[in-house]
Amino acid sequence: MNKLRIGDHIVLLLGVFFMVFPVVLAFITSTHDAVTVYREGLQFGFGDQGLKAYETVLTKAGGFTKEVNGLVMLKNSLILGFGFAIGKIVISMAAAYAIVYFRFPMASLCFWVIFCTLLLPLEVRILPSYEIVQRLGMVNTYAGLIVPLIASATGTFFFRQFFMSVPDELLEAARIDGAGPWKFFIDILVPLSKTMIAAIFIIMFVYGWNQYLWPTLITTDEGFFTLVRGIKQILQVWVGAQIPDYDQAMAMAILAMIPPVLIVVIFQSWFIKGLVESDK
Repeated sequence: MNKLRIGDHIVLLLGVFFMVFPVVLAFITSTHDAVTVYREGLQFGFGDQGLKAYETVLTKAGGFTKEVNGLVMLKNSLILGFGFAIGKIVISMAAAYAIVYFRFPMASLCFWVIFCTLLLPLEVRILPSYEIVQRLGMVNTYAGLIVPLIASATGTFFFRQFFMSVPDELLEAARIDGAGPWKFFIDILVPLSKTMIAAIFIIMFVYGWNQYLWPTLITTDEGFFTLVRGIKQILQVWVGAQIPDYDQAMAMAILAMIPPVLIVVIFQSWFIKGLVESDK
């Protein structure tokens, strides 16, 4: 038994090593200057630059316009991440609530139509989505970044399954007490769904935070660039024969990992409960 446990721990430690090692290597490389990284590649020892690259990307304006720094990109990424997560949760809960409790004709068909949209990735529907956003004048706006993609079949599926597991006695008791549909939803279903909301929030926040293709298409103004796009922007800026700022790109990559990691760590216990338990 002890040998089996040792073997399990070795496998887990190897998995942690393979996951963490690239991040550590990127952090170490970010402490070297761009010339060293350009000449010698990734570094395995700390350099003499310290955290200079992090200070530079956060506070120094760069890009083509020389007006946007990492703090602006960080703000845009946070708006996109929270906007995606909150918007998808609200829309998904409303859709699941209507499908489960209003019992209108062809409710199941409507659900499966929504669910089938999972077969249509963003790349398939990106051109019509962009056309709609462009005609509505939402290019280079936060609304254009968030609103077109907040409908979520995944969130609707999870909330539908959760609502279906809620005892009918709660609905009957609410009716006896004179609670209408809105009061039942806000006062009963939402508090019961806290762990599920936390689980969906983590998934959708990370999904929104990591978006690259859609922000690249919708935003041409650097004031709306996100951290994920900023990494590519740093490597694309060439002035004559200037070497790309690889150290700053590594620093921005590390900074881009921190908020999603913090969200997962903070909501970890709720995330697990939301996926494997039915707290009522």
